[in-house]
Amino acid sequence: MAQAASATTDLPKLDADQPVQTVSGGHLVAKALKNEGIEVIFTLCGGHIIDIYDGCMDEGIKIIDVRHEQVAAHAADGYARVTGRPGCAVVTAGPGTTNATTGVANAFRAESPFLLIGGQGALNQHKMGSLQDLPHVEIMRPITKFASSVVTTERVADMVAMAFRESHNGTFGPSYLEIGRDILDAKVPLDKAVIPAPGHYRASTKSIGDPNDIEKLADILAKAERPAVLFGQQTWTCRATDAAHEFARRFNIPAFMNGAGRGTFQPDDPHGFQLTRGYAFGKADVIVIVGTPFDFRMSYGKRLKAPTVVQIDMGYGTVGKNRDISLGLVGDVGAILRAVTQAASGRLQDGARGRQPWIDELRAEEKKLYDARLPKIKNDATPIHPLRLGYEINEFLTANTRFIGDGGDVVTAAGGIVWPKGPGLWMDPGPLGTLGVGVSFAMASKFAEPDKEVVCLFGDGTFGMTGWDMQTAMRFGLPFIGIVGNNSYMNQIRAGQIMKYGKEKGDIGNYLGDVDFEKFAQMLGGYGEAVRDPKQIRPALERARESGKCALINVWIDPNEFAPGTMNQTMYK
Repeated sequence: MAQAASATTDLPKLDADQPVQTVSGGHLVAKALKNEGIEVIFTLCGGHIIDIYDGCMDEGIKIIDVRHEQVAAHAADGYARVTGRPGCAVVTAGPGTTNATTGVANAFRAESPFLLIGGQGALNQHKMGSLQDLPHVEIMRPITKFASSVVTTERVADMVAMAFRESHNGTFGPSYLEIGRDILDAKVPLDKAVIPAPGHYRASTKSIGDPNDIEKLADILAKAERPAVLFGQQTWTCRATDAAHEFARRFNIPAFMNGAGRGTFQPDDPHGFQLTRGYAFGKADVIVIVGTPFDFRMSYGKRLKAPTVVQIDMGYGTVGKNRDISLGLVGDVGAILRAVTQAASGRLQDGARGRQPWIDELRAEEKKLYDARLPKIKNDATPIHPLRLGYEINEFLTANTRFIGDGGDVVTAAGGIVWPKGPGLWMDPGPLGTLGVGVSFAMASKFAEPDKEVVCLFGDGTFGMTGWDMQTAMRFGLPFIGIVGNNSYMNQIRAGQIMKYGKEKGDIGNYLGDVDFEKFAQMLGGYGEAVRDPKQIRPALERARESGKCALINVWIDPNEFAPGTMNQTMYK
């Protein structure tokens, strides 16, 4: 157990002649959050949790109050992804906590560390049916790294520290604490409260695993003729961009990216590829998968036909799951990449240079595939083709723009075109496929990095889920440029229905109606504009940028044109 507060240097010493200083549970929460470096909590108010607000005000922690608890949880998740530091959301009991459950589950699948604190009735009302009483811990346990009740005020800060530690145990993820109203409101002597000292209760997680496996991988790559590597979300989680670059350069290996790993290599990088992953993986003799699981996005590993498949991951449970592998390495992916690169010294000789024909072959195929899709991505037809929208957005992005994708078919279409201009500049929900993260991620990104531009692509169905919190972004001065790819349908599902049941049944349960979203932004005092001509997309985006306000550009796209991934229904295979 951590030391009591009397051992902490930044707390006042008690004098025998002075009255005993006391501290409430809510203030202990705030002190613990401060120790963790938390600068903001995302929340929706409730009677169970208001003492936490009082503590946060005293500790200088910003409070951003949203309109729905799901938004608060997604924002805490988004903050963690952007900053590399854990986020925090605070919600009330019962429906407040269940509303946040989707955000917790999304962070769990996306391996994003944040703490959700939820309220609960008083202990003396346990099992009596108190207001908003639910078995929160049991609900949260399957979708968190750690879930617990806090049953004494003295242990509040210690339990907060414990929850944050567990969020960083192996593969990252969210934690949950249930704290009753009486625990938060009660006051205890300050010298009896357990308040861990900041920075004194963490171990290094920069492990490289077994050094012998580092040597094995260096040998495998030195002897490979047609290697390929995929850098996934943990490349960004571990802030391993430089290590990824050094690895690709040393071994002269073509690099592909998915999830938050997008942007690790910029569009003009000689080792970065986007369109030829299937081609490369079909011909490679060695494939290295870094920081992404063999889930549906990877066809559960079935498409990896190479005789040698190597997996590098932060979590032991992910390595070798869903398919056999030749070698698995568990640890910090950046530390492992650096160690393998260093171990390559003296092994490669001219081997890496000999792979240049393989790089050139992929570059030629990349150009061939790009040229083949040009007629669609530069299509001037109306309604606007979704690939044209993706093209215009990609051209609009700068090296200072973070792109957020929040939608189904329209984001699937953009995903094959948009190439962020640097690491950490791509955000999407992750493998849970949760819709409604966009406004939350935009707010969190803008709060964490106010000088960075944020562009968010929404589907029209997606924006309708959590779009009201655009008003929250305006209220807190967190402007972003929103683009609604509006086809009046939940079009990814509609495509599957048409293929499975025929056109006459294709519109059942997925038609949303025609909504003028630009008027919504205008009503709130933001910038709004509708676009029906593809040639007007870029001018409208420029006007949104110049406005400096939260903006919605409502782009009417063709409901009968679908993304290639949607037509293949790859997400279900």
